[in-house]
Amino acid sequence: MSTTNKSLQQEAIIASKIITIREEKVILDIHLAELYEVETRALKQAVRRNADRFPDDFMYKLTDAEIENMVSQNVIPSKKHLGGAVPFAFTENGVAMLSSVLKSKKAIEINIAIIRTFTILRKMLLLQKDFKHEIDHIKTLLGEHDNKFMLIFEYLKQLEQAKQEDLEYKNRKPLGYKPKTD
Repeated sequence: MSTTNKSLQQEAIIASKIITIREEKVILDIHLAELYEVETRALKQAVRRNADRFPDDFMYKLTDAEIENMVSQNVIPSKKHLGGAVPFAFTENGVAMLSSVLKSKKAIEINIAIIRTFTILRKMLLLQKDFKHEIDHIKTLLGEHDNKFMLIFEYLKQLEQAKQEDLEYKNRKPLGYKPKTD
């Protein structure tokens, strides 16, 4: 498999692990551990040893309601899948910070792929917003054109009525005195 195909496949796997929680794209610690090929507890231990590097906008613990929602959305098969521990959710910045905590060759390779994937997703989101804006613009133009067409049809209808009235006037039976013609 070529490096490009391998990279695309890796990015696709990573993209499937990125979820939205609290209106933010994140990756769970269990998925990161899987990607880094380390145990989840080892990843969490490294993060706890460096807690000052992970403020709330880089990483946070999930609430019970968020965990239940993930189970119901099939992000994780069940709560048992977590092994009783509360999962950490890492934002893009948190994943970038992990590169300073986890220094293995595999961790660096995966971090680069994850950051690229987040970047691709962000570009796709911007592109989607551009498309939405363009579609809204087209709808507005079509609405304006609809109004103009309705106005044109109204003018044509009035013109047709005027022609019909004129034709009826010309074809009316004349009134008044008619001289006899021999």
